[in-house]
Amino acid sequence: MSNEISRTSNAILNVIFILICTACVLPIVLVFMISITDYDSIVKHGYQFIPDHLSLEAYAYIFKDYGVIVKAYGISILVTVSGTLLSVLITALYAYPLSRTDFRYRNMFAFFIFFTMLFGGGLVPWYIVYTQILDLKNTIWALIFPMLLSPFNVLIMKTYFQMTVPTALIEAAKIDGAGEIRIFCRIIFPLSLPVFATIGLFNTLHYWNDWFHSMIFITDTKLYSLQYLMYKMISQADYLSRNSALIQGSATELAKLPGETIRMAMALIGIGPIVLAYPFFQRFFIKGLTLGSIKG
Repeated sequence: MSNEISRTSNAILNVIFILICTACVLPIVLVFMISITDYDSIVKHGYQFIPDHLSLEAYAYIFKDYGVIVKAYGISILVTVSGTLLSVLITALYAYPLSRTDFRYRNMFAFFIFFTMLFGGGLVPWYIVYTQILDLKNTIWALIFPMLLSPFNVLIMKTYFQMTVPTALIEAAKIDGAGEIRIFCRIIFPLSLPVFATIGLFNTLHYWNDWFHSMIFITDTKLYSLQYLMYKMISQADYLSRNSALIQGSATELAKLPGETIRMAMALIGIGPIVLAYPFFQRFFIKGLTLGSIKG
């Protein structure tokens, strides 16, 4: 009872959190309203929560060839799911030996991974390795491999293993005859779900929002990710609207191409799966980040 707060304090905290949630939701509502606003209304009145005239021209432009959008969605989902699972697995397999003080080559492998946080070979050697040596150009693997292992994620997972998994527990498992693989699968993994979910969320966001690797490695339109496809559509719409006078014929229609509403519509289309995935990771997220907290 002594830890309970008063009703007044509880009401104030509720109001504060309601305001914070409203501040987070309102931008999404505004983006949606802009995406269904008429182009002329935006030119005259700017952005409005309640527009004068509604229009679905932006969505009609985007889904004119809906098969391309669906295919790009499939590529992004495949890359995100596969890349996230592989990245979490490889990160865990690298971080776990580094957390073990009895691993003989611990310092050497730690140097290898953390050296890349300070120094890089540059864009050109990086591109040559993936295209000439590994021959990954125009393949799905070109969208997965470059982000498989992050030194920052290894550091987070290594620290979590050291602070959460008691050394005595591992020694007891060895005495009982368990091997390293069994220790990792039956002991380390169940105790480390929060950090696995945290790293999984980081990787999910990186893979889903990535468009740079598609621009660098992919020239086959069948392998375009959703983010890169949206980037190209926005660039094309901007080019057509700005250079409509140079294009013979339908110059007036091109000048009125709804560039702003197209951007907002694409933002909503791209954000959907992440909004649905984030609540799944949320309950583990805070536990995975509070690595320095004191546990009794």
